[in-house]
Amino acid sequence: MRTDLAHVLAGNAFALSDAEGDIDVDPRVPTGLFSFDTRFLSRWVLTLDGERLHALSRDELTYFETRFVVVPGAASHYVDADVSVIRHRFIGDGLHERVTVLNHSAKPAELTLRMEIASDFADTAEIRRPRPRRPVVTVASAHRQLRLCYQRDRFVRETLVTSTAPVDVDEGGMTFRIRVDPDGEWHTDLQVEMIMHGAGGRDLRTSLAAHRHRVHQDMREDIERWFDRAPRLSGDRQALVKAYEQALADLAALRYLPLAFTERVPVGGLPWAMTLYGRDALVTSLETLPFTPELAPATLRMLALLQGSQLDDLHDEEPGKILSELRYGEQAAFEEQPTAVYYGAADTTPLFVILLDEYERWSGDVDLVRELRHPARTALDWINEYGCPLDDGYLRYQPRNTVNGVANQVWRNSPDAVVDRHGQEPPFPRATCELQGYAYDAKLRGARLAREIWGDPAYADRLEAEAAALRERFNRDFWLPQREYYAFALTPDGEPVDALTSNLGHLLWSGIVEPERAGALAAHLSGPELFSGWGVRTYAVDQRPYNPVGAHLGAVWPSDNALVAAGLRRYGYDAEAAKVAAGIFDVVETLGGSVPEVIAGYPREVTKYPVQLPMAGRPQSWSSGALLMLLATMLGLRPCGDNLLVDPAVPEGYGRIELLDVPGRWGRADAYGRDRTKGRRSGSG
Repeated sequence: MRTDLAHVLAGNAFALSDAEGDIDVDPRVPTGLFSFDTRFLSRWVLTLDGERLHALSRDELTYFETRFVVVPGAASHYVDADVSVIRHRFIGDGLHERVTVLNHSAKPAELTLRMEIASDFADTAEIRRPRPRRPVVTVASAHRQLRLCYQRDRFVRETLVTSTAPVDVDEGGMTFRIRVDPDGEWHTDLQVEMIMHGAGGRDLRTSLAAHRHRVHQDMREDIERWFDRAPRLSGDRQALVKAYEQALADLAALRYLPLAFTERVPVGGLPWAMTLYGRDALVTSLETLPFTPELAPATLRMLALLQGSQLDDLHDEEPGKILSELRYGEQAAFEEQPTAVYYGAADTTPLFVILLDEYERWSGDVDLVRELRHPARTALDWINEYGCPLDDGYLRYQPRNTVNGVANQVWRNSPDAVVDRHGQEPPFPRATCELQGYAYDAKLRGARLAREIWGDPAYADRLEAEAAALRERFNRDFWLPQREYYAFALTPDGEPVDALTSNLGHLLWSGIVEPERAGALAAHLSGPELFSGWGVRTYAVDQRPYNPVGAHLGAVWPSDNALVAAGLRRYGYDAEAAKVAAGIFDVVETLGGSVPEVIAGYPREVTKYPVQLPMAGRPQSWSSGALLMLLATMLGLRPCGDNLLVDPAVPEGYGRIELLDVPGRWGRADAYGRDRTKGRRSGSG
């Protein structure tokens, strides 16, 4: 995403504008005001006496509030302007903007201020090429309102703009003819309501002007409570503390309340994924358990509620399968895309069971485990039944929807992401290696839940036997002895797909790797073929498809690296884990601000600077969560019964790290770590 853009966001509502605060249609990025996958404003341009304004500064006050200071005139001389304008923008359930005009001269100023307003009501999925629509525009000058409405059958979306100051309203916007006294000021409050017509003609308004101040105050109090509940980080490396606080703020911003649900769950991220993605939400919840554990039960309940219950080729739905994506836009509503409730992911189902077990280990919340017993067992059944179409014991995927479904139903979900080292795609159904690790882990965790909480030891024995058989089979069929790593995938005929990828770290994280082979994997993950200096690449450099700017063919993902580092530590490769963590932290500290979704995989010594990809999102929930998981990995945080174990492996140069009030079944505990250059490692919990 372009770095010169400004955003405010809250849940799945966001406004993306240029540096002056103006919104113009840009086919490259989703500029506009959005909520629930619809663009409610495609034009929001402020002019003074017919001139566009230029930015002096922008202050990002919180994730939901920003302030632009703009002036008229050309860039070469606007600092001498007699008039300046402050645009104070806040997004809650809707958009509010206070426009203040300041007269710096000794004479009265007669000015014409205009806000140009339009909406194309585009679906987020079609931003690059929006279909033509004909919104109905209604002018209500007496009420200082402009209403824009789009309707297609029962799909109705409206934008209602209201001004607090007297205004001339026309179909293209609002015009204010104002007089500002010497050294005086004038202002108006513009309120934008985004309205979706629900069942029975009921309006679902995303903002009510009468409640604006309460909403604003509630959001401020909510972010304060969010930070109060999270552990406090301090240490010698202040950039690390700053990055941690930014990640927490981003995670707070990227929570939304799905329609007809009562708990907030993580969205994927800005700008393309501002909705529930099962994989992103599950991984984010896993990453953040020591910090913001409240994300996990909300995510688990929501995904259990939407768990697949039937065979539906269009939506790739199968009984027991966990959701991939939930969309509310026009294309989803009319099934032009299968995304209204889409199940095209093979990894979300085992990850659901993994998160349920890991959450209980941290929280001791056996009530939730009992509540979700049926969804968890149904998910485990799916792994053996629909997830194993060849009956060979391997978790595989093959899209049911071959028209517009997702082809690669794993975290590497771009169309060209699953190939061998020569660029050849394996046939379907595909058994990628990390899926087997996830399935193995899910079976063991399901067995623990069955034995300790569900009171079903026979079921636990069966799951443990299945996990042991899968581990033995996997280590026999996937291992490439000449290359000393596991195959990326197996074809339906059992032939290995021999690419070297970062998925090796996911295997370590899952525990499916034989201990005597872990050293070879650690060497690959920390070696120059995979490790760029900034982090582990998705795809090794000595293979034909490698591309440093290819999302899954050579780029570096913080979320991927978080699992890699955790896997390395699980098998005792502390130095390699610290190397990975330090690389990602260096990216964050160098770029500043939110953790990027992905960066290019160029060698660090070549670029000297982490290269961002233009279409990458920022902030992203599982990228922000990755920073927290890397911190937990550095400190070696692990629940053990009613105690928190701490075993630090802090990268060189980080000095002292203190994480205070880590929440869990133990109440609150503190964790301390110090890199080995500053003295002997220590920890407590």
